[in-house]
Amino acid sequence: MHTWTGADGIRLAGDSWGSPQGPLVILLHGGGQTRHAWGGTGERLGAAGYFAVAFDARGHGDSDWSAEGNYSQDTMVRDLGHVLLALGGRRPVLVGASMGGGTSLVAVGEDRVDATALVLVDIVPYTEPAGVARIQAFMSQKPDGFDSLEEVAEAISQYRPQRPRPRNLDGLAKNVRLGEDGRYRWHWDPRYLASPRDLERRHERLSACARRLTLPTLLVRGGSSDVVSEAGAQAFLELCPHAQYVNVVEAGHMVAGDRNDVFGQATLDFLRRSVPVGTAPVHPPHTSKSSGMSSGEDIADIP
Repeated sequence: MHTWTGADGIRLAGDSWGSPQGPLVILLHGGGQTRHAWGGTGERLGAAGYFAVAFDARGHGDSDWSAEGNYSQDTMVRDLGHVLLALGGRRPVLVGASMGGGTSLVAVGEDRVDATALVLVDIVPYTEPAGVARIQAFMSQKPDGFDSLEEVAEAISQYRPQRPRPRNLDGLAKNVRLGEDGRYRWHWDPRYLASPRDLERRHERLSACARRLTLPTLLVRGGSSDVVSEAGAQAFLELCPHAQYVNVVEAGHMVAGDRNDVFGQATLDFLRRSVPVGTAPVHPPHTSKSSGMSSGEDIADIP
C-alpha cells in the first residue's frame, strides 16, 4: 500500500500494479467503494505494460476522513492533482467509475489535469434520479452498524440480487470496518452522504465539461444500469461526438465488478489504440494549463 498527501494535508491510501515506466493509468472508484474495486483491472493493466494506480478517495477505505466533512467534487479533483504531483507530474489516463468518473470529467473538462485519455464508467452528466436514490438508500442503511459479516453480505445481496452471494466472507472485510463496539460499519465517512448536492447545477457543469473534451474518450455503460440509461449515454455522445461507446449488456452500475472480464478487455483495447505502451499517446499535451482552480462551485457527487 502507498500513501500520498492530498489537499488540506489529508492522507490518501493507494495500490499500484505494473512497472512505473509504463503509461500511467489512474483508477478512481465510485462513492461508497474503495480502491479494491479495481483489483482485477489493475492487475490486467499492469500485466499489459501500464502503470496502474488506484487510491481511496478521502473519507473512503484506508484514506483519512476530512475533519471538516469536505467531500466536494472540487476537493476530490484537488486530491487527484496532489497524487499526480507525487507520482512525478506525469500525464495520466483517467479511468473513473461513478463518483470517480465525475471527478475525472471535471478534472479534464476544466483543464485542471492534462490527461492522455479518459474512460468514464457508468457516469454521464444526466443520471437517473431513481437509480441514484437507490444507491443513497443502500448507503444510508444501518447507521448503527451490522452485527456480523453475514448481515453485511445479506444487505449487499438485496442491493445486487443478480450477483451470487459469496461463500467466503473474508473479502467483505475490505468494505467495512470493525468498531470498538464489535459492530461492522461501511468503510466510508457518513458525512459524505450529507454533503450538499445541486443536481441541476451538477448536470450543467458536467455537460459543459463533456463539450470541452478533445482527448480520446471511452464511455462504458452497464446494460442494466438504473443510474445511466441508454438515453443518458446517447445524450453524452451528442455532447462529445468523438467518444467511443461500449455497452456491457450483462452488467449493472457496478460495471467493473459485474463483468470485469468484458470491462477490462474493452478498456485495454481502447488504451492500446490511444496510449500504446512504449510510444507517444495519441493526444498531444496541452500548450497551456489552467491554475488548477475551478470557476465552478463545490458540488459533491452521488454517484
